[in-house]
Amino acid sequence: MRKDDSAPPPESGSSVSPDRPWFTRRSTLVVGVAALAPAALAGWVLTQVLAGSGSDGQQPRPLPASHSSLSPGQRDAKPGSTPSGSPAAGASTPATPVPAPAPAKGPLAGKTVVVDPGHNTGNFKHTDEIDQQVDIGTGHKECDTTGTTTNSGYMEAEFTYDVSLRLRAALEAQGAKVVLTHQQDRPWGPCITERARIGNEANADAVVSVHADGVSAGSRGFHVILPAKVKGGAADTSKIVGPSRELGERIAGNFARTTGSAPANYLGGGTGLVVRDDLGGLNLSTRPKVFIECGNMRDAKDAAQLTSPEWRQKAAQGIADGIVGFLGG
Repeated sequence: MRKDDSAPPPESGSSVSPDRPWFTRRSTLVVGVAALAPAALAGWVLTQVLAGSGSDGQQPRPLPASHSSLSPGQRDAKPGSTPSGSPAAGASTPATPVPAPAPAKGPLAGKTVVVDPGHNTGNFKHTDEIDQQVDIGTGHKECDTTGTTTNSGYMEAEFTYDVSLRLRAALEAQGAKVVLTHQQDRPWGPCITERARIGNEANADAVVSVHADGVSAGSRGFHVILPAKVKGGAADTSKIVGPSRELGERIAGNFARTTGSAPANYLGGGTGLVVRDDLGGLNLSTRPKVFIECGNMRDAKDAAQLTSPEWRQKAAQGIADGIVGFLGG
């Protein structure tokens, strides 16, 4: 294209206006330039996109949005202003609502069960603390005890905690909320008064304290301990005696069926049920509660079961099935 777009002067004597030929040629030139400009711009843009921003090595800047694609409020907005329909400067975009967790499902949904692992492995190192006397309503008793062991040294507290964890898993699978009275990292205790209080404050639908007995060899089998009707001081079991017996009967039946164990041959008259009024964990409870002695750790045959993980799983399942039956699942 020539840089000089002027036209030669019109010839003398021409009948055409002296300005017409020049205007015609200039208009044609302008139209040609206008037609080529978009193509040149597009080529430049393509070059910039492919080559980046040049020698500075930076990524190419995003292309501006087409003016025609903006809303009227965005096209008309002044620099530094907030276009109509856009979030205000500094305003946070509303967060996507987080859906609420799905409600628990299962026959025990909405129910709370407190599981009390008897004793504590640390009690042997804290005898002064656990020997302190606490009020159980009908008298005074030690805060807690060490529990027993098998002849090989397997602690009752190890057994009760293992079964309690298995029991918690089985109950949660049925939709229950499960509260343990203590975790394994607790150095000792808790006292029997605190164990009872945890169940009361949780407004538990059922409370089970897991144990194993420690009597002479030859005494075998399990038994469930039920609260006697007592009233004195902070103890008043009048409202829980009935439901606690029902809970105990359900557990005893399912425990025998699941584990294959027989009711104790040394107390309870073969029923697997025993009533006691000297246990602070029962006396101070205001919620349906029982203890279960799963077997005798001092008998070799019972000890072989109690130390078996497979049998402990059956024990936990038997207790869980009893609780489900009691709570109407």
